[in-house]
Amino acid sequence: MARRQRVAYRKRQQNRFSMFLATLVVVLILVLVGVKSIELRDKIDQKRTEAAQLEAQIEAEMQRTLEIEALGKEVQTKGYIEDVAREKLGLVYEDEILFKQDE
Repeated sequence: MARRQRVAYRKRQQNRFSMFLATLVVVLILVLVGVKSIELRDKIDQKRTEAAQLEAQIEAEMQRTLEIEALGKEVQTKGYIEDVAREKLGLVYEDEILFKQDE
């Protein structure tokens, strides 16, 4: 009977050790998942910040595109061409008299 008690005692000790190891593995897995979860949240926050910056850049470029289109339309008008010819090139119409101020 003493032998049976020793075998039963060993089995209980082995079962306790097995349960301890299983619990330790589960706790380690939970810690690892928690750490990775925190890392992923940080990455998500970084990507959201990057996305917001890119959206702002897109908006700025859209505004710039509209300004360039408006300037392109303005440049093609007869009035703009005449103004540039007068200011930059000093051109005048044939029947026009040009008065200059002495500086």
